[in-house]
Amino acid sequence: MMKISVESHVKAPIAKVWQTYINPEDVKQWNTASPDWHTPTAAADFREGGEFSFRMEAKDGSMGFDFAGVYTHIVPNKLIEYTFGDREAKVEFSQEDIGVKVYLEFDPDNQYPIEHQKNGWQAILDNFARYTEEKK
Repeated sequence: MMKISVESHVKAPIAKVWQTYINPEDVKQWNTASPDWHTPTAAADFREGGEFSFRMEAKDGSMGFDFAGVYTHIVPNKLIEYTFGDREAKVEFSQEDIGVKVYLEFDPDNQYPIEHQKNGWQAILDNFARYTEEKK
């Protein structure tokens, strides 16, 4: 099966990048692909076998969905693998000279065009990078 990948570079220490990615309170701040959406609730039992659920909604209340799954493999400050439905994803964190590269690879769904999915996930990852860099 084809995979979709996106990546972003975060000018911050790897420990901060990691914590911002996994902390549900932070997830609520950065987990959006556009300004007219938000994540009002986020919960995560961050351990292998633990479940997560992030509620994503249009701010006008017109639509929303739960992005939920199970963590399958975790290597602190390096790797998060998870399943969501019958799909899989992995997030790799690697230290670089100017900060941290965050590489995300996931199985596409059959409902939306590949380019649409890639652009949405890229927007979320870019939002994550901006939020992390600005966070005190």
